[in-house]
Amino acid sequence: MGWEGLRKADEGPAHATLIAPSHKNHEKRAYCGVSQLPTLSHVNILRFHRGFSDPLFRAMVGSTDLYAGDLNTEKVEPLPEDFDPTTVIKEPVPPVVEAETEEKDKKREIVLGRNVHTMCLAIMEPESDDEVTGEREASMASVLARYRKSLIERTKHHLGYPYNLDFDYGALAQLQHFSINNLGDPFIESNYGVHSRQFEVGVLDWFARLWELEKNEYWGYITNCGTEGNLHGILVGREVFPDGILYTSRETHYSVFKAARMYRMECVKVDTLVSGEIDSEDFKLKLLCNKDKPAIINVNIGTTVKGAVDDLDLVIQKLEETGFTPDRFYIHCDGALFGLMMPFVKRAPKVSFKKPIGSVSVSGHKFVGCPMPCGVQITRLEHINALSRNVEYLASRDATIMGSRNGHAPIFLWYTLNRKGYRGFRKEVQKCLRNAHYLKDRLIGAGIGAMLNELSSTVVFERPQDEEFVRRWQLACQGNIAHVVVMPNVTIEKLDVFLNELIQKRATWFQDGKLQPHCIAADVGKDNCLCALHK
Repeated sequence: MGWEGLRKADEGPAHATLIAPSHKNHEKRAYCGVSQLPTLSHVNILRFHRGFSDPLFRAMVGSTDLYAGDLNTEKVEPLPEDFDPTTVIKEPVPPVVEAETEEKDKKREIVLGRNVHTMCLAIMEPESDDEVTGEREASMASVLARYRKSLIERTKHHLGYPYNLDFDYGALAQLQHFSINNLGDPFIESNYGVHSRQFEVGVLDWFARLWELEKNEYWGYITNCGTEGNLHGILVGREVFPDGILYTSRETHYSVFKAARMYRMECVKVDTLVSGEIDSEDFKLKLLCNKDKPAIINVNIGTTVKGAVDDLDLVIQKLEETGFTPDRFYIHCDGALFGLMMPFVKRAPKVSFKKPIGSVSVSGHKFVGCPMPCGVQITRLEHINALSRNVEYLASRDATIMGSRNGHAPIFLWYTLNRKGYRGFRKEVQKCLRNAHYLKDRLIGAGIGAMLNELSSTVVFERPQDEEFVRRWQLACQGNIAHVVVMPNVTIEKLDVFLNELIQKRATWFQDGKLQPHCIAADVGKDNCLCALHK
């Protein structure tokens, strides 16, 4: 290949001039006629790990004229005398970030989880002739096809996180062509006309009715996630009581503690029972220590790890016993997962605005099964004026946390609520609880310590010894315990596959009884632990 071939390729991105060496001589590369040692650029990493023939590599490197099989790196033509280096790259692009050295990688190993950056898909500049060749489109289509295949596989082995993956929104695909944005107050239309407020208010009305709050007495909006619902609920409480103290159990979702840090609020952590439920006596003692300040309480309708449900009525009772009247406390109910399940569970503490609560939030991508993260936040209308502000730019008011909000999410929620209704959700709740009991019983039958709270579909058991097994089944772990959240998409057949594999692996981990599992009595109670001491 002559100089014109190199020059043509060089009219693409700056790093397109990297010439891939042959397999026989991978210790050197040619760059504008100069032999250099290879660097660990993303292109080189991709080259060595994926191979020269991979379409993604070829598209990222540039013209097929640079394909390694056509080059002899020992015979590169010298630069012509009239070569002007300033004309080679018409539009300079930022340099490729060099990979971390081995020494730096070792330091990063202390970070929990995996370093996602080591398997990222780099964004490369398109070639000048890409519109003609179509190589980039073909390359990206290949990447997406492989990604879809991996999603199908990972969905088959998903048990540890509370997402309902049983849904079909094919009818809504036609709406993906629109940029739908519900910016501002859901009840005040702004100048931006491509919105879905009519769907959003319909969803809010449904939840307000579920929690027994009249249409003219509530305010709410579709959030971008469950955390945003907690941030908003705690913020409303802080605005109502600027000097209030936030009380929440130690097993509360981290987003509530995040809210305390963001709002610079004093936060008191309350002890919990073995079940994970808030310890009402410890709550009472801590209220008595701060009787001079209003109380802002986060009540968990399902804790993150154990799925414990705080007794709302008992929390209110302790407030009354310590002299806190309704005008001196604010209760936010975090119902991320079980907030939509509890109304259909007998003997469950009822979440209702007929009680002195201030707000409730749930996640839309958990039990409901929305394919994108979202949530619902409902509060009393009387509280929202402290947050609401006029926004002339929008020709609306805004009391939300975020400005722009996903306008597709309300449509997905509306679609699901209409298809299932109260009866449909009741049926799914019963299925989840039944399958959760099946899982717990089989774990105990196999000699594996396990716990299931009465009002929950979260099964807690001893943590598997093999981290590869944990990652394969995407289990959520904390200390010596792990859990499976039984959702509507988790069938008996799927649980059997998981259990059979766990029992088989466990025999290897503990050498058929020669070694003993960890004691988990401190996490699940003596009655639920099946270690050598508590059998």
